[in-house]
Amino acid sequence: MIQTTFVPRLRAWWLRRLPQQDQTALHHHNLYLLPTRAGWMLGFTLLLLLLGSINYQLNLGYLLTFMLAGSAAAGVWVGHRNLAGLELSLHPAAPVFAGQSAAVEIHLHNPSRRARYAVGLQWLGSGPAASDVWADVGPQDQHSVQLAYPTQQRGRLPLPALRVQTLYPLGTFKVWHWWRPAAQLWVYPAPETPAPALPLAATHEDGPASGPHAAQRSGETDGARPYRRGDPLKWVLWKKAARLAGNERAQWVSRDFSHPAAAELWLEHARCQLHDEEARRSRLCAWVLQADALGLRYGLRLPGFEIAPEQGAAQRQRCLEALAWR
Repeated sequence: MIQTTFVPRLRAWWLRRLPQQDQTALHHHNLYLLPTRAGWMLGFTLLLLLLGSINYQLNLGYLLTFMLAGSAAAGVWVGHRNLAGLELSLHPAAPVFAGQSAAVEIHLHNPSRRARYAVGLQWLGSGPAASDVWADVGPQDQHSVQLAYPTQQRGRLPLPALRVQTLYPLGTFKVWHWWRPAAQLWVYPAPETPAPALPLAATHEDGPASGPHAAQRSGETDGARPYRRGDPLKWVLWKKAARLAGNERAQWVSRDFSHPAAAELWLEHARCQLHDEEARRSRLCAWVLQADALGLRYGLRLPGFEIAPEQGAAQRQRCLEALAWR
């Protein structure tokens, strides 16, 4: 009961006292040390050896007991020295979609002339089953590791606290440091699969239908091309044909409806035809990815929020961030 209530509350209170920063340096003021399970077993064994040696007056027993105790005591100093002076910096991960794991890059810098061995990093709350990332850093060297952070929900999420630890050299004592990164992670909604068709207006024999998603594609603003046999007469630009009536080499000109990239497409929250909010965000995310892949000029409408039509990587990022955060 104490383990499930008191310890997490104590740890949460302690973490709130720590500053949020993307760089940290380890020294004797922020390093903590406790025996591991193997260390407690070693201490219990040494106590039994000492009692047996006293009871039976065994000189070799005294020698073995004090030699093992001295080795364990020296291991405490070596383990603490293994982390002291190490500098770490965190680089924010690239945005991911919900359900994916973000790869957070962490740089370890060793300014001293001694090597650092078995430096482990682990997210807070990842559980004992999660494998730590272990690294060795050479003298006056740098080493980069990637720590996977699994995501479940969309949003702009703060990264959890990190535990930097070592069990070097004997594994009987654990030296650790808590680190609260300031960086945040963008998690976009998971796109719907299979991806639904874009909400484009249907095309009839008179050209694309007018409507809010046709983006005013009717008229001469869609461009022009030479008349082709079979084009409906409604597509012919009669004003241009009249101006060129006296020119024998003049040809009829028809409206050009073959460039959807020039159209403006609105991706609207209300057109998803889904009741679940997260399902709507997933569908809109899939539409944004499709429109960006096709090079369309598109905008996004959410309740109380709107992004004007545009195209390119910046527009894709704006729309995905709005879907994750708004």
